[in-house]
Amino acid sequence: MNLFWLCITSVLSVTSALSNPNIDLSHIRVFPGANQSFAGVLQVSYINDLNQPQYAFNASEARRLCLSLRLDIASKAQVKKALTRGLETCRFGWIDEHFAVIPRIHALANCGQNQTGLVPWRASVTQKFDVFCFNESDAAAQLKDATTDSPLSTRHYSGLTSSKATSSTPSAKSTSSSSSMPSSSSSPESIDNEVEPAHFVGSAQGPARGKVVLIICTCALLVAGVFLLAYFKLCHSEVKQQQEYIQTEEWTCVVNIKETKQAVQDDERIDGGDSEH
Repeated sequence: MNLFWLCITSVLSVTSALSNPNIDLSHIRVFPGANQSFAGVLQVSYINDLNQPQYAFNASEARRLCLSLRLDIASKAQVKKALTRGLETCRFGWIDEHFAVIPRIHALANCGQNQTGLVPWRASVTQKFDVFCFNESDAAAQLKDATTDSPLSTRHYSGLTSSKATSSTPSAKSTSSSSSMPSSSSSPESIDNEVEPAHFVGSAQGPARGKVVLIICTCALLVAGVFLLAYFKLCHSEVKQQQEYIQTEEWTCVVNIKETKQAVQDDERIDGGDSEH
């Protein structure tokens, strides 16, 4: 029975971890803006009670945050491509390869040690940073859009109007001129980026991820079923052995009683014969 509850608890834990990451989305902001990205890449930050960006996600939390937005965590190659499309920030963000990066187009003394390109920081996975997420459907749409001159996507998702998207589009250039950028890649600090509230970004990955979760849960249930079957078989085997043992003991007792009775009868016959003589 203990094994049964252990299996059920494991299944529920796996399901909960995959389908309900415990992240407060009300304090989440995205750059370059709501429903926008550079080649599918956007930076997600935590906004504290003072409405200031704050490093808040370790490597595993960063990955779960992207999943909660129905996105994937961006890879190094994807962020590098976004950099060529105009993505520039002064805040470190986790990527899929388990280290943090800052995409820099212009060298700045107090941002990324005056370096350009993709400036890395191979910190501990428990270190807190922002995260770069990747929207595959948005990247595909930008790739097909050969008529636009701007690398910034302004595609709209569920219920957003054109005017709202236009008014919420911040300039990537503003991040490079912030006065509170980190002084070096070894000591990142919070900066006041102009970012927009995060929205759930619908993409083609949502249904696929739901299927993956369903498959994993089904496999977990099957494994639990196998364990239960093995447990019940083991219990049945032990009960059968106990029954056989009891039957053997009973048979031994019956034989001993019969032998004892026979011995008593033999003794009585012998005693009766002696008395006659």
